[in-house]
Amino acid sequence: MTLTQKPSSTAVAPIGDSGGRFATLTFERNVAVPVSVLWQAWTAPAARAVWAAPTPAVKVEFVEADTSIGGREVSLCKVEGQSDIRCECGWLELQPALRSVNYEVISSDGATQSAALITADLADMGEQSRLVVTVQLSSLAGDMEGGYRQGFGAGLDNLANVAERTMVLQKVIQAPRAAVWNAWMNPQTLPLWWGPEGFSCRTKRIDLRQGGEWVFDMIGPDGTVFPNHHRYGEVRPQERIGYTLLWGENGPKHADAWASFEDQDGFTKVTLGMVFSTAAEFQDAKGFGAVELGLQTLGKLDRFVTAK
Repeated sequence: MTLTQKPSSTAVAPIGDSGGRFATLTFERNVAVPVSVLWQAWTAPAARAVWAAPTPAVKVEFVEADTSIGGREVSLCKVEGQSDIRCECGWLELQPALRSVNYEVISSDGATQSAALITADLADMGEQSRLVVTVQLSSLAGDMEGGYRQGFGAGLDNLANVAERTMVLQKVIQAPRAAVWNAWMNPQTLPLWWGPEGFSCRTKRIDLRQGGEWVFDMIGPDGTVFPNHHRYGEVRPQERIGYTLLWGENGPKHADAWASFEDQDGFTKVTLGMVFSTAAEFQDAKGFGAVELGLQTLGKLDRFVTAK
């Protein structure tokens, strides 16, 4: 996945002469979310997959996504009737909730179109966050400054929209990362602790591999049944999982979600994120206590792992 918004299809077509062009571009946005949420929306592959395409006519396929210093991301921008645009990004600096730096190389039909160094600075503004993105651009196939301005502008608008319907929960689990991962990605143990206090899981089928799914009912303390369907699109052992939440088996999509696992002084910091499909669903989830219930779920994971 690209770290930044890829240019639209016009951005990679030669504009003017074929000589190299250089430009420094700056983009600024105020986003109505805490800076910790904005950071997740900016860096988490599952979130960026939601806002990556500049327009509905562009489809983005993520080939590789390693969100770590030295890691790279590769994606393909697909527009009907045109050659695919390949974007390769590499993470050079990651300071959570403060700054990211990456390079970006755009190519098409095997020819490099542009190279850029991209710096994103985030600032906490209380109820809002500020994002300033600086692009140091070298256009190798004509002057691409206009396309970059258009692409980044659309991308940051999409990002703001996604961030404002993103929910992020975090908890430090008092156990090593391997133990936490094994409790989460074991089909025998996941149903034992998943869900808020007083809830239980009844599994129909479960396959926690990439491309697998978990179809199950969550049963509330009063016996109410909540059908669930998780589809797993990404599994990076002991690092990250990405999955889609559906309203019941093969039902409409409810959210794009991810869980990441980080070492923290021998314990494990778990981040659980969800981009809800609509702003209304996000508000409904907040209204019925999704934050509190989600933290209860992570609390049950903590007790399950530490009791072993």
